[in-house]
Amino acid sequence: MIRVCFVCLGNICRSPQAEGIFRRMVTEAGLQDVVHVDSAGTSAYHEGELADPRTRAASRRHGLELTSRSRPFTARDLDEFDYVLAMDSSVLGALQRMARTPAQRERLHLLLELDPTSATHEVPDPYSSGPDGFELVYQLCRSGCEHLLERVKRDLADRETSKRR
Repeated sequence: MIRVCFVCLGNICRSPQAEGIFRRMVTEAGLQDVVHVDSAGTSAYHEGELADPRTRAASRRHGLELTSRSRPFTARDLDEFDYVLAMDSSVLGALQRMARTPAQRERLHLLLELDPTSATHEVPDPYSSGPDGFELVYQLCRSGCEHLLERVKRDLADRETSKRR
C-alpha cells in the first residue's frame, strides 16, 4: 500500500482539490486497492468542514464531486504517509518543522516539484480570488497529480520486483 496525503493551510481549497483529482486518477488506473489518498491542513481552522463551495464548483465543472472533510495534519501523519505533498513553500516549511527524522523529511515534497513541465512549484491559495483562481488551482493540481501517479506506479512496480527477489 502506498499512502499519499496532500496538504495546504486550511484543507478546504487546494489539498481537497488535489485529493479528489488524485483519487479519481487512482481509481481510473485500477489502483484503489493499493493506493490510499487523503488530505489535511496545517491549521485546524476548518476542521470537519467540506471543501470551500468555490473549490467544489470548480471540481463539478470537471465531473468531480469532493466529499472529504477538513482535518489538521498531525505529527503522526509523518509516519503514516509515503508521500506528503505540500501546495506551497510556506506549507512545506511548516511540515519540515514538524518532521523529527530524516525519513520523515524525505516524504515531504511540493506537489508541483514533481511536474517538470510546471513553470512554478507553488499552487497559489485561491481563497481570496475569483472563479479563475479556483480553475487555475484545479489545472495545476491535475498536472501535478498526473506526474505523481506515474511516480507512484513506478514505486509499486519497484516494490513488486523487490518482493519477487
